[in-house]
Amino acid sequence: MALNTSRYCYMMKTILFICTGNICRSPMAAALMRERIAELGLADRVQVESAGVWAEEGFGASTHAVTVLAERGVDLRGHQSQAVTMRLLAQADIVLVMEEAHRRSIFYLAPQHLGKVFLLTEMSGQHDDIADPYGRSLDDYARTAQQLAALIEAGLPKILNRLGLRDSGLGTRD
Repeated sequence: MALNTSRYCYMMKTILFICTGNICRSPMAAALMRERIAELGLADRVQVESAGVWAEEGFGASTHAVTVLAERGVDLRGHQSQAVTMRLLAQADIVLVMEEAHRRSIFYLAPQHLGKVFLLTEMSGQHDDIADPYGRSLDDYARTAQQLAALIEAGLPKILNRLGLRDSGLGTRD
């Protein structure tokens, strides 16, 4: 008789961050979220991806994005940009966008997935776009990274709850 191990296996959950070109905001947010997920001991249960609504395939993260995350101990050098696809949207359990315009783009591409698309700021009770630092100074990138880290931390209980991981070491902060 074969042992049924399915109840002991966890279904991998996927968080998808989306911005415009997938070289600044969404890769930084994804890398920061991966770090936080690992700190919580959830790296075997949650994967984090990023993509862009106007991304060209195969570009690295912007130099300033790599620099500001390296200052935080996060390595972004291996990032390769990718465009949002139906496959990425279908496999994602939650899609976190940087701007309302990104949500509209997903509406036109795949309206059936809109129920799982949120502004990152919505996870912490706000409803603001996150400004794109592309082409701006290192300080602008540092401010964006700080904003992303703060939004991820503030929204993490709600994000984990949406993934069905409510009791994942964050206490009762919801």
